[in-house]
Amino acid sequence: MNTTPHPDYQPRTLLPCRAVLFDCDGVLVNSEEIIFNSWSRWAQQVGVNPDEVLASIHGRRSQDTVAAFIEPARRPEALALIDSMEIEDATNVTPIPGAIELLNSIPEGRKAIFTSGSRALASARLDAAGISAPNVVITGQDVTHGKPHPEGYLTAAERLGIDPRDCVVVEDAIPGIQAARAANVRSILGIGHQDLGEDQPNLIISDLRMVRWTPAGLLIAAQAPWR
Repeated sequence: MNTTPHPDYQPRTLLPCRAVLFDCDGVLVNSEEIIFNSWSRWAQQVGVNPDEVLASIHGRRSQDTVAAFIEPARRPEALALIDSMEIEDATNVTPIPGAIELLNSIPEGRKAIFTSGSRALASARLDAAGISAPNVVITGQDVTHGKPHPEGYLTAAERLGIDPRDCVVVEDAIPGIQAARAANVRSILGIGHQDLGEDQPNLIISDLRMVRWTPAGLLIAAQAPWR
Protein backbone atom coordinates (compact mmCIF):
# COMPACT_ATOMS: atom_id res chain seq x y z
CA MET A 1 0.00 0.00 0.00
CA ASN A 2 1.41 3.38 -1.03
CA THR A 3 1.14 5.88 1.83
CA THR A 4 3.00 8.67 0.03
CA PRO A 5 0.69 11.65 -0.50
CA HIS A 6 0.56 13.65 -3.71
CA PRO A 7 3.45 16.20 -3.84
CA ASP A 8 0.94 19.05 -3.69
CA TYR A 9 -0.91 17.60 -0.67
CA GLN A 10 -1.43 20.23 2.03
CA PRO A 11 -3.47 19.14 5.05
CA ARG A 12 -5.31 22.13 6.47
CA THR A 13 -6.66 23.01 9.88
CA LEU A 14 -9.04 25.90 10.45
CA LEU A 15 -9.15 27.57 13.86
CA PRO A 16 -12.45 29.49 13.68
CA CYS A 17 -12.35 32.95 15.25
CA ARG A 18 -13.27 36.60 14.83
CA ALA A 19 -9.97 37.92 16.20
CA VAL A 20 -6.40 36.83 16.94
CA LEU A 21 -4.55 37.77 20.13
CA PHE A 22 -0.77 37.47 19.81
CA ASP A 23 1.94 37.19 22.39
CA CYS A 24 5.04 39.09 21.23
CA ASP A 25 8.36 37.44 22.19
CA GLY A 26 8.78 34.03 20.59
CA VAL A 27 5.59 34.50 18.59
CA LEU A 28 6.15 37.64 16.52
CA VAL A 29 9.80 38.42 17.29
CA ASN A 30 12.73 36.06 17.72
CA SER A 31 14.16 37.45 20.94
CA GLU A 32 15.03 34.41 23.08
CA GLU A 33 18.81 34.77 22.83
CA ILE A 34 18.88 38.47 23.63
CA ILE A 35 16.43 38.02 26.51
CA PHE A 36 18.71 35.41 28.05
CA ASN A 37 21.74 37.64 27.52
CA SER A 38 20.04 40.67 29.09
CA TRP A 39 18.76 38.79 32.11
CA SER A 40 22.08 37.00 32.62
CA ARG A 41 23.92 40.32 32.73
CA TRP A 42 21.25 41.76 35.02
CA ALA A 43 21.49 38.82 37.44
CA GLN A 44 25.26 39.13 37.66
CA GLN A 45 25.06 42.88 38.21
CA VAL A 46 22.45 42.70 41.00
CA GLY A 47 24.07 39.66 42.64
CA VAL A 48 21.55 36.85 42.11
CA ASN A 49 21.90 33.39 40.54
CA PRO A 50 21.61 33.74 36.73
CA ASP A 51 20.43 30.13 36.26
CA GLU A 52 17.57 30.60 38.71
CA VAL A 53 16.56 33.85 37.01
CA LEU A 54 16.63 32.35 33.51
CA ALA A 55 14.50 29.43 34.67
CA SER A 56 11.76 31.81 35.80
CA ILE A 57 11.47 34.52 33.14
CA HIS A 58 9.60 32.85 30.26
CA GLY A 59 6.23 34.51 29.81
CA ARG A 60 6.44 36.59 33.00
CA ARG A 61 6.42 40.35 33.50
CA SER A 62 9.78 41.90 34.36
CA GLN A 63 8.40 43.36 37.57
CA ASP A 64 7.23 39.91 38.69
CA THR A 65 10.65 38.39 38.10
CA VAL A 66 12.40 41.28 39.82
CA ALA A 67 10.06 40.95 42.81
CA ALA A 68 10.91 37.25 43.10
CA PHE A 69 14.64 37.93 43.52
CA ILE A 70 15.09 41.46 44.86
CA GLU A 71 14.08 42.93 48.22
CA PRO A 72 11.44 45.70 48.04
CA ALA A 73 13.78 48.65 48.64
CA ARG A 74 15.95 47.73 45.64
CA ARG A 75 13.19 46.77 43.21
CA PRO A 76 12.66 50.13 41.42
CA GLU A 77 16.36 50.43 40.63
CA ALA A 78 16.62 46.76 39.60
CA LEU A 79 13.56 47.04 37.35
CA ALA A 80 14.91 50.17 35.68
CA LEU A 81 18.19 48.36 35.07
CA ILE A 82 16.68 45.36 33.28
CA ASP A 83 14.36 47.62 31.28
CA SER A 84 17.31 49.66 30.02
CA MET A 85 19.34 46.52 29.22
CA GLU A 86 16.50 44.91 27.26
CA ILE A 87 15.72 48.08 25.29
CA GLU A 88 19.41 48.46 24.46
CA ASP A 89 19.55 44.86 23.21
CA ALA A 90 16.28 45.10 21.28
CA THR A 91 18.02 46.19 18.08
CA ASN A 92 19.21 42.61 17.61
CA VAL A 93 15.79 40.93 17.28
CA THR A 94 14.41 39.50 14.04
CA PRO A 95 10.83 38.64 13.05
CA ILE A 96 9.53 35.11 13.46
CA PRO A 97 9.17 33.73 9.90
CA GLY A 98 5.75 34.61 8.55
CA ALA A 99 4.91 37.06 11.34
CA ILE A 100 4.99 40.22 9.25
CA GLU A 101 2.87 38.76 6.46
CA LEU A 102 0.27 37.25 8.80
CA LEU A 103 -0.09 40.32 11.00
CA ASN A 104 -0.39 42.62 7.99
CA SER A 105 -3.11 40.41 6.48
CA ILE A 106 -5.42 40.63 9.51
CA PRO A 107 -7.69 43.70 9.49
CA GLU A 108 -7.53 46.23 12.30
CA GLY A 109 -10.12 45.46 14.91
CA ARG A 110 -9.41 41.74 14.48
CA LYS A 111 -5.91 41.61 15.98
CA ALA A 112 -4.16 42.59 19.20
CA ILE A 113 -0.91 41.96 21.05
CA PHE A 114 -0.54 41.16 24.73
CA THR A 115 3.05 41.14 25.92
CA SER A 116 4.48 40.81 29.41
CA GLY A 117 7.11 43.44 28.61
CA SER A 118 6.84 47.20 28.98
CA ARG A 119 5.35 49.39 26.25
CA ALA A 120 8.75 50.88 25.45
CA LEU A 121 10.31 47.43 25.15
CA ALA A 122 7.49 46.08 22.99
CA SER A 123 7.80 49.08 20.66
CA ALA A 124 11.57 48.71 20.45
CA ARG A 125 11.43 45.02 19.57
CA LEU A 126 8.58 45.32 17.08
CA ASP A 127 10.29 48.26 15.37
CA ALA A 128 13.61 46.41 15.20
CA ALA A 129 11.87 43.41 13.64
CA GLY A 130 10.09 45.58 11.07
CA ILE A 131 6.65 44.72 12.45
CA SER A 132 3.86 47.30 12.43
CA ALA A 133 2.04 47.13 15.75
CA PRO A 134 -1.76 46.84 15.62
CA ASN A 135 -3.91 49.52 17.19
CA VAL A 136 -4.48 47.39 20.29
CA VAL A 137 -1.32 46.52 22.23
CA ILE A 138 -1.64 45.52 25.88
CA THR A 139 1.59 45.43 27.90
CA GLY A 140 2.64 44.31 31.34
CA GLN A 141 2.27 47.92 32.44
CA ASP A 142 -1.42 47.95 31.51
CA VAL A 143 -2.51 45.11 33.78
CA THR A 144 -2.55 44.50 37.51
CA HIS A 145 -1.84 40.79 37.13
CA GLY A 146 0.64 39.24 34.73
CA LYS A 147 0.45 35.85 33.06
CA PRO A 148 -0.81 33.22 33.93
CA HIS A 149 -3.66 35.49 35.06
CA PRO A 150 -6.14 36.05 32.20
CA GLU A 151 -6.41 39.83 32.68
CA GLY A 152 -4.20 40.73 29.71
CA TYR A 153 -6.01 38.61 27.15
CA LEU A 154 -9.40 39.59 28.55
CA THR A 155 -8.38 43.25 28.25
CA ALA A 156 -7.19 42.77 24.66
CA ALA A 157 -10.47 41.13 23.66
CA GLU A 158 -12.46 43.85 25.43
CA ARG A 159 -10.54 46.60 23.60
CA LEU A 160 -11.41 44.89 20.32
CA GLY A 161 -15.04 44.55 21.38
CA ILE A 162 -14.96 40.81 20.71
CA ASP A 163 -15.94 38.00 23.07
CA PRO A 164 -12.85 36.02 24.19
CA ARG A 165 -14.71 32.88 23.15
CA ASP A 166 -14.44 34.14 19.57
CA CYS A 167 -10.66 34.65 19.78
CA VAL A 168 -7.60 32.55 19.01
CA VAL A 169 -4.49 33.18 21.14
CA VAL A 170 -1.03 32.58 19.67
CA GLU A 171 1.48 31.74 22.42
CA ASP A 172 4.84 30.08 23.07
CA ALA A 173 5.07 29.92 26.87
CA ILE A 174 3.32 27.93 29.59
CA PRO A 175 2.19 31.02 31.60
CA GLY A 176 0.71 32.51 28.43
CA ILE A 177 -1.14 29.34 27.53
CA GLN A 178 -2.48 29.14 31.07
CA ALA A 179 -3.61 32.78 30.80
CA ALA A 180 -5.38 32.07 27.51
CA ARG A 181 -7.17 29.04 28.95
CA ALA A 182 -8.25 31.05 31.98
CA ALA A 183 -9.60 33.73 29.62
CA ASN A 184 -11.76 31.02 28.01
CA VAL A 185 -10.60 31.76 24.47
CA ARG A 186 -11.81 29.55 21.65
CA SER A 187 -8.46 28.06 20.63
CA ILE A 188 -4.74 28.34 21.37
CA LEU A 189 -2.09 28.07 18.67
CA GLY A 190 1.35 27.17 20.02
CA ILE A 191 4.57 28.36 18.37
CA GLY A 192 7.99 26.72 18.72
CA HIS A 193 9.43 23.42 19.84
CA GLN A 194 9.67 23.77 23.63
CA ASP A 195 8.10 21.28 26.01
CA LEU A 196 4.78 22.69 27.18
CA GLY A 197 4.12 19.81 29.57
CA GLU A 198 0.44 19.39 30.37
CA ASP A 199 -0.41 22.86 29.09
CA GLN A 200 -0.80 21.80 25.49
CA PRO A 201 -2.34 24.26 23.01
CA ASN A 202 -4.88 23.04 20.47
CA LEU A 203 -2.17 22.95 17.81
CA ILE A 204 1.61 23.51 17.73
CA ILE A 205 3.56 24.72 14.70
CA SER A 206 7.18 25.82 14.30
CA ASP A 207 6.53 29.35 12.98
CA LEU A 208 3.90 31.41 11.16
CA ARG A 209 4.82 30.80 7.52
CA MET A 210 1.95 28.36 6.94
CA VAL A 211 -0.73 30.41 8.72
CA ARG A 212 -3.25 32.47 6.77
CA TRP A 213 -6.04 34.79 7.87
CA THR A 214 -9.46 34.11 6.37
CA PRO A 215 -12.89 35.60 7.16
CA ALA A 216 -13.63 32.34 8.98
CA GLY A 217 -10.48 32.39 11.15
CA LEU A 218 -6.88 31.18 11.03
CA LEU A 219 -6.08 28.58 8.39
CA ILE A 220 -3.01 26.46 9.05
CA ALA A 221 -1.66 24.64 6.00
CA ALA A 222 1.05 22.26 7.19
CA GLN A 223 3.55 20.42 5.05
CA ALA A 224 2.80 16.72 4.65
CA PRO A 225 4.44 14.85 7.59
CA TRP A 226 5.82 12.12 5.34
CA ARG A 227 6.62 11.44 1.70
